[in-house]
Amino acid sequence: MAASQFVDELRPAGNFLLWVFTFLFFFYLFTRPIVRDLRELSDGLMSIARGDLDYRVPVSNQDELGGVARNINYMAEQLQSMMERERTIETSKMELITHISHDLRTPLTSIIGYLNLLKNDDYRDIEEHKRYIFNAFNKSQQLKKLIDDLFEYTRLTSGEVNLSPQTVDLGGLLEQIILEFEPIAQEQALTVVKMWEPAAVAANIDTEKFVRAVDNLLMNALKFSVKPGEITVRLSERAHGIYLAVENRGKPITREQEQRLFERFYKAEPSRSDSAMPPGAGLGLSIARNIVELHGGQMGLHHEDGHYTFYLELPRIAPRAEPCR
Repeated sequence: MAASQFVDELRPAGNFLLWVFTFLFFFYLFTRPIVRDLRELSDGLMSIARGDLDYRVPVSNQDELGGVARNINYMAEQLQSMMERERTIETSKMELITHISHDLRTPLTSIIGYLNLLKNDDYRDIEEHKRYIFNAFNKSQQLKKLIDDLFEYTRLTSGEVNLSPQTVDLGGLLEQIILEFEPIAQEQALTVVKMWEPAAVAANIDTEKFVRAVDNLLMNALKFSVKPGEITVRLSERAHGIYLAVENRGKPITREQEQRLFERFYKAEPSRSDSAMPPGAGLGLSIARNIVELHGGQMGLHHEDGHYTFYLELPRIAPRAEPCR
């Protein structure tokens, strides 16, 4: 009786142990995939933390852990994109310093050279003396323009520019700009053709900055036109805004060069430019585009087989409402 009573007393304990073992077995069986996924997430985070931003966590499930894996991959993509932007910015800064140093050093070296010749009285006659002074003066003007362009571009891109808009007749303004530009164009065997209706085209612009933008477009056409030739200036008022274009014919460029023309410090190949014109800093088109965008407009280029059309579009002035009677 005692033995059977002892067995009866052990049976509940055995059942309990069996239940615990069964529970642990199935618990392990069901949680093993979760633990494996958690380990993969942990290993993936450690790889990303060590700098391997190309690593992506496998997304094997559509549950909560799958969502965490997708978020980790998204985080890695954002970090990688941010790092690439920082590298691009750093490269851009280095290129900026290189371009500025080269563009400023070239005319400065010439000025120093001419001044040394004058200081040492190293000239044959008064005519050569005047020529040295004339060349040094031209190089100093070129240096001043490079510095002015750099300063203007820095101001335009820093957001520190405040426009002083006023309503002006664009046709009349273009007449004044072209009147001053035509003597320079004639020296380069270029004719300026004006094409717009006599009716006034009113625009709300900062006159000084807008003149700078148009002047940059005209000088770009002057530098890269086939000579003798024509520069055509078009102005029209359209349903969606005011359209102004400067057209010229030059040597064709590639599609890649087209896309880079508005980049800062980008210069066309020497074969496309006129060797008689002084080199610029590659900021003219960038400055013009920034000025147009500050006015709420846009600027672009159409190019086909050497025919260039640099155009800008400005918003129209909203008509005033008639007073109620």
